[in-house]
Order: sequence, then structure tokens, then C-alpha cells
Amino acid sequence: MRWKVGRRSDNVVDMRGSGGGGRGRMPFGGGGGLGLGGIAVVVVIGLILGKNPLEMLGMVAQMQGDGGGVPQQQEGQAPPAGDETAEFVSVILGETEDAWGPIFQASGQTYAAPKLNLFSGGVNTACGSASSASGPFYCPGDHEVYIDLSFFEEMKARLGGGGDFAYAYVIAHEVGHHVQTLLGVSAKVNAARQRGQEVQGDGGLLVRQELQADCYAGVWANVAQAKHQWLEAGDVEEAMNTATAIGDDRLQKQSQGHVVPDAFSHGTSEQRVRWFKAGFESGDPNRCDTFSASRL
Repeated sequence: MRWKVGRRSDNVVDMRGSGGGGRGRMPFGGGGGLGLGGIAVVVVIGLILGKNPLEMLGMVAQMQGDGGGVPQQQEGQAPPAGDETAEFVSVILGETEDAWGPIFQASGQTYAAPKLNLFSGGVNTACGSASSASGPFYCPGDHEVYIDLSFFEEMKARLGGGGDFAYAYVIAHEVGHHVQTLLGVSAKVNAARQRGQEVQGDGGLLVRQELQADCYAGVWANVAQAKHQWLEAGDVEEAMNTATAIGDDRLQKQSQGHVVPDAFSHGTSEQRVRWFKAGFESGDPNRCDTFSASRL
């Protein structure tokens, strides 16, 4: 993926401490990052709760309350020059802004771009506190995306996915949740949850919400590719391998030896791949109506 041709966003905030995160090259060589034991615990806990670890991540942070009000946010600054990973994130975020801005404008709306916060060790958000094990997540409380960059290394080492376009897919998926928040989708799902409606399980609202975010990631990929022609041989396969690796059925099978559809929260590997492709092949967000789809 020739990502350096993309536009850098000004909405990336570096909240990494002096002892964490750091500067570096893109983590395409694997290794390092979050402790392997820590990520393994997240995987196991996520599967027990019916959550996908790639977003136990987001789900942990969003569902985790601190009992008080909104935590005080840490101060941040622009990422330092020479940090290639931060530069990559900035490019992907910038291209999501350039994709969704015109899409919203075409329907008479204004796209309010999210900030993307780089953190290491831990972070306070409007959704509560999160540790490095949370990886990438979107907080609807403050409309911001949070990423511990070391998760990309763990993603390759532990979850079977890796490569620049695969990492871009993860970021675009989280931005997809921001799009859902702006469109009111997330509020409807949360309202159903608060009414006591069961939202998990195969075909449930939570699965439909996650698959729509996958489709929105595909829409972004279509728009960005049409603009830059930046994908190279194997890039799409990288993203699809990642989508396959983080399907509920695949993760449950690996963790507990059997599949429990009633505990699904993100969709099967096949569903995640298919909905990403629906967005990628069409470039049309209207093709992402997972909530009306009779077949996921």
C-alpha cells in the first residue's frame, strides 16, 4: 500500500507518555508491543463475554464506567516528526475525512471529523478509563478514536492479521462507528440495550452494528483507492485475512473449541469479509444497511 501519497490529518493527538509509545517504523516485522499474556487475557475474557478482542478494545472502554462524571482528559500534542507509525495513522484518518465529508455533503449533512488520540499505557476518555490492552476503540461519549499503536504488532503476532492495509481497515472500522454515531445508529442500538432488549447473538443489533462498521470501512477503501490507486498486490487479502481472523466463530473456536452463536457480538468471519466487500466493491454507504438485511 503506497500510503505516503495520502493527505495527513491535523486531527491526530499524541497523548503518549515520555516512556511509552515512542517513535518508530511501521510494525510490519511483528513482535513486541503489548504483553502476550495481557492480550491473551483480553482474548479469553472477550470470548467469555461474547466480545471480539479487536474491540474489547472499544467495548471494554465504552462499557467500563468509573462511577463519576467524565474523566479529565490528558493533554496531547501533534505527533513528533519522524514517527512513521503516527504518520501512517494520520494519513488514514485524513483519507477518511476526505471520503466521508463529500458523502455527508451529498445528503445535505456536514461531517464532523473525529480526533484520533495516540496513547500508551492507559488513557482517560468520556467512556471511562482504558489500558493498553484495549487497543483501538471509538468512544461515542467524546466522538474520538483511541489507539495504542503497539496493538498493530500484537494484531499480527496474536490475532493472525497484519500489513498496512489491514491496519488501515482497523482504523476505518473505528471511524465507521463515528459515522454511525453521527447518523444516530449507535444511539438506537444503545436505546434498545437500555430497554432490556437482547442485542447480542447471531443476527442481533450489536452484530449488525459491527458489520455495518465493516461495510463503512469498505466504502472508505473504495473511495480512497479510486482517488489514489494506492493498493498493491496482496493488500486486500491482508485486510480480508484480518477480518477472517477476528470473526466471532473463528475466535470462539480457537479459544473454547466450539462456536456459540448466541454470544456473537461482531459477526462470523464470512460475514465480516462479505460486508467489507459490499462497501469496497460498491463505494456506496446505502449498501451498508445491515439492519434491514434478511441475510447477514
